Amino acid sequence: MFLLSSLLRLPRRGLVTAAVASRHRLAQTRPRPGRDGAWCRRTPRQAAVEGAIRVGSGLSLSAFFLFSGEAEKKEEQEGEEGKAKADPEDAIILLLKKAKLKIMKGELEEAERLLHEASWLSQQSSNNAAIIYTYDMMANLAFLRGQLEKAEKLFKATMSYMLAGDVKQDDNAILQISLKLASIYAAQNQEKLALAGYQFCLLTLEEKVAKQKEMPPDTLPEEERVNTHLLLAMSLDSYARYLLAHNQTALAQTMYERALKIAMEVNGERHPQTVVVMNDLATALDAQGLYEEAYAHVSRAAELAQQTQHADTYVILNNLAGILVHKGDYSQATQVYKTALEVAENSGDGVAVRYIRKEMAQLAKRKRRRSKAKDSMEEVDADKERAQGQE
Repeated sequence: MFLLSSLLRLPRRGLVTAAVASRHRLAQTRPRPGRDGAWCRRTPRQAAVEGAIRVGSGLSLSAFFLFSGEAEKKEEQEGEEGKAKADPEDAIILLLKKAKLKIMKGELEEAERLLHEASWLSQQSSNNAAIIYTYDMMANLAFLRGQLEKAEKLFKATMSYMLAGDVKQDDNAILQISLKLASIYAAQNQEKLALAGYQFCLLTLEEKVAKQKEMPPDTLPEEERVNTHLLLAMSLDSYARYLLAHNQTALAQTMYERALKIAMEVNGERHPQTVVVMNDLATALDAQGLYEEAYAHVSRAAELAQQTQHADTYVILNNLAGILVHKGDYSQATQVYKTALEVAENSGDGVAVRYIRKEMAQLAKRKRRRSKAKDSMEEVDADKERAQGQE
């Protein structure tokens, strides 16, 4: 079996500068937006980077973040700042909380500064738990900024600290970081390491899920069982996107089907992530020319997205329209594009609005060409009938 130590070797490549794909989940076979606002065709590197980001945080920060995500009241924060002066651990907690707020607000440079300060204080106080949490946050922030080599080194450092303690190699936190490293290697075109990383995650999680099924219910918290299942689904989803980017569409379809089955069983059909995987499966089917099957999945995903007010509703609708175009149903595709455009406009996403309008313009050209071709065929048929009548 692939050894985890292989993931921890230091990289020999230079700095990788890759644009991080935006949250818009347009089908992998269709154009999608880059960070600079320009719409471009998605490359294997972009797909891999997005796969890494979608994994989410490698560690639970609940021990440090004592707030729900809303900005705390000024007086409460001032009280914490006074307390932090007397206790290094409280100071670290406060810095991490501030950094998280900065990330939520999109102030990434300030967040990085705060995390560096938290890292220094953690090192000075020899607080290994704080070092791990801080490194993990710094690594995820590097992900968001497209700094892949930096994220790679930070994730490796985080993992090394964890493994040096009591954390086991098959711990879910270790596996999440391993999945991110696999995605980074994919983005860096280090195919052997990427495949080995995906294999490690999938095989370890499949074995872990099997063992947990055999364990008595009272020996393991239900939450841990659920998290392990969802992490397996996440790994399948990430690997599927890697496969799609490398034109292994049939195998990608299998991975998506497995991920969707788990998502349906654990989260239910209406869960936002289930809807996303459903849409992704449609993408894999569409890439193979299986338009009817793709339509069945994406139309259901679009229906659920609209019912639940999914954040990516207009993206899924756009994918639905694209598959309708592939089916040759231009009339219905036009109506779906109009709906997608309206939702995008209401969401204030100018980039998506421009893209959907461009797609609608291209569809209008196709319809005109089809109409001209039909008229030409009708003229030919009419000429044949006249010729036969003369005979």
